[in-house]
Order: sequence, then structure tokens, then C-alpha cells
Amino acid sequence: MGLTKIGSTVIEQTHRLTCHCEAVVIELTLPDGVVAPQRCNCSFCRRRGAIVADIAEENIRLVNGHDQLRRYQFRSHTAEHYFCGSCGIYTHHRRRSNPQRFGYNVGCLKGVNPFEIEDVALSDGINHPLDR
Repeated sequence: MGLTKIGSTVIEQTHRLTCHCEAVVIELTLPDGVVAPQRCNCSFCRRRGAIVADIAEENIRLVNGHDQLRRYQFRSHTAEHYFCGSCGIYTHHRRRSNPQRFGYNVGCLKGVNPFEIEDVALSDGINHPLDR
């Protein structure tokens, strides 16, 4: 079971995620709340510094801003990192470890302060198993 409340914010079953300028709007279906919030220490993630949570592909839907989304890929070109072309905020990514899953920026959830999450796990992206 994930986090169903962060600070005073209740995580809704259907929750909106937006970039800073709100050009990109994503609807998430979160039946188990915010699942597995973590930070990654790979060369890309440690620079962006976001807390990321896990979601199945069928539970993420772009509502607005398809024309604003930009994609960045590196190394294996499996993961797809998305950010707003206007404000530059990272919103979500297709996971390298499981391309049918996505990660999303918890800080982009409407009404959520990610600094209120206690005990955020660290994912060891520096030593990713697919790099061996």
C-alpha cells in the first residue's frame, strides 16, 4: 500500500499532476496512493533531484500539453524522460527497468509538498542491473 496522505493533502484516487506553468496536465489513477516514492542516484536523476513514484502505464493519461512535452533519452534509449518545453519541469518518465511502468514527479502532484514525505528510499541507478 502506498501513501494515501502527504502532509495534510489527501491523495485522491484520480489525482492531477501539472508542470509549473500548467501547460502539461496529466491525470493519474492512484488506487494505492503514491507508491514507492524514491530518489535515484544515476547521472541524470541526481541532477534533477525529484522524488519519483511508480505507476502502471494504463494509470497515466495526458490530458493537456502534448505539444509542450519534450522527451530526453540517453545511454540505452529505453527510458523516456518527459519535461515541459515551456517551464522545463520534469513531469514523468517511462522506466528503463520496466518500460510498461512509469515514474512521475511527486512534486508535480496538485496540492502536494514532496518535502513532507518521510523516509524517501534511494534507488541505486549508478549500478543499474541492465548496465552489467
